[in-house]
Amino acid sequence: MSDATIVPADPEGPEARACLLAYYAVLDARFPDGFDVTLSRDPEARDMRPPRGTFLLARAGAEVLGCVGLKRSGPTEAEIKRLWISETARGQGLGRRLMAEAEAAARALGIATLRLDTNETLTEAIALYRKTGWQEIADFNGERFATHWFEKGL
Repeated sequence: MSDATIVPADPEGPEARACLLAYYAVLDARFPDGFDVTLSRDPEARDMRPPRGTFLLARAGAEVLGCVGLKRSGPTEAEIKRLWISETARGQGLGRRLMAEAEAAARALGIATLRLDTNETLTEAIALYRKTGWQEIADFNGERFATHWFEKGL
């Protein structure tokens, strides 16, 4: 969405929580055995705040259209967490824009390597990662809901 702006947000704020609840509902509906965030390697909110990371919202006016989190996992490594785009904004390049902003934030924090995990049912996300230079790697985190793991050097 060309008119959407991407802004940092408090990962525990009401808009971020609404995004995450919508994201978890999508996962629960798409995963064959459902999704329970309490069984996931859910990142702590403090890990998605500077200087450890960031949490970004995409918005058009008052409407929140998507989110993504960045969580430091080592001195020069971080994970991308919780990329979500609202159904009304899918297919318009917003996921790509959120990922580019997360990568820029990672560079600003001195991150050299990004990793992420995803599930095979999230085919749109997998396609995005492959198109934007992410390489598939072995399981690096033991996430029970993941079937694919990716890495990208910055």
